Amino acid sequence: MEFLRPQTWTEALSAKADDVDAVPIQGGTDVMVEMNFDVHRPGALLDLNPVTELADWEQLPDGTLRVGAGVPYVRIIAELGDRLPGIAQASRTVGSPQIRNRGTVGGNLGGASPAGDLHAPLLAAGAVVEVESAARGIRMIPATEFYVGVKRNSCAPDELIRAFHVRPAAGPQYFSKIGTRNAMVIAVCSFSIALFPEQQLVGTGLGSAAPTPRRAYAAEDFLAEELDWSGPLDERIAARFGELVSESASPIDDVRGTADYRLHALAVMARRTLSWCWNDLRDNGKAA
Repeated sequence: MEFLRPQTWTEALSAKADDVDAVPIQGGTDVMVEMNFDVHRPGALLDLNPVTELADWEQLPDGTLRVGAGVPYVRIIAELGDRLPGIAQASRTVGSPQIRNRGTVGGNLGGASPAGDLHAPLLAAGAVVEVESAARGIRMIPATEFYVGVKRNSCAPDELIRAFHVRPAAGPQYFSKIGTRNAMVIAVCSFSIALFPEQQLVGTGLGSAAPTPRRAYAAEDFLAEELDWSGPLDERIAARFGELVSESASPIDDVRGTADYRLHALAVMARRTLSWCWNDLRDNGKAA
């Protein structure tokens, strides 16, 4: 096995172009597990740790946050938790403190596992993924178009994930996850919601509930139309929202849970997170 260690982003793109099968590694929290269990043994690893620009984030002139693919979960929690609450909440559920110190959203995106914790809040918040190749330059991919199959994303063979872009929360955001225990667990299923009160819009994200992470579009449209944005939350509307979220999923039976359980859990999580959001709106205006 070759171990490639570029020192700059330009060198990393060149190395990926020369060997499109080289597997990028930064935190290694997924890649090393697969290698240890002989699930995947690549011919080459492309170590991105020396590429320091991947570990930076910035606020762009239009207010959008651009977060490098190498920013670890622990920094998202500490430095961006107030502006990206849903993504920060999901980051807190990832593995152990050691994994949160090493793991990155870029790695979550690259692995594209349906059970990845960060996919649901990225979808709900309307994130866009920035990828780049040496040959064609930068390409911006909406999160809704990024996941194309089980553990497959829409990156071309010579592209690397550089960052994700997302606007700071315009309203309450929540993430909920069900697992077989409280920590160090792969999600049985997960759900994320983001409210946009000024536009009276809703974003959702489902994890571990279909071949790919996905949004519940019918549930979003129903809620945006039926909510009294200035009044109390109608429990019948919340219940119907949960039903529509559940109907948007297509889960399977596996060792972590049955499809029926996942469908029930999604409806419950959708109602609960909507209630939490509504309490925030009532108590704090647009506080996230």
